Amino acid sequence: MTAQPDRAHRRALPLRKLVGHAVGEFCELTGQPADRVSGVRRTDDGWSLLVDVVDVERVPATTSVLSTYRVDADADGAVIGYERIRRFTRASTDGR
Repeated sequence: MTAQPDRAHRRALPLRKLVGHAVGEFCELTGQPADRVSGVRRTDDGWSLLVDVVDVERVPATTSVLSTYRVDADADGAVIGYERIRRFTRASTDGR
């Protein structure tokens, strides 16, 4: 019987693949396609992604309503939770 390597000895997924897996799973869960990934950072438990989706498509596109979701994923890119953290129009800018 071959022992399974623990997480510390496994080869880490490239960030591109990990993000792709997490975003794909998020889209399946919510039924909404991702517009873009606006942030990715490592956490103690895996990864936290900021994923923007179009809630309401409008013409002109600058008036479309989008939401940003924080998507939490484990070290393999499997979604372990998500929540909407912001809603905005495409033309809006942060007040910073």
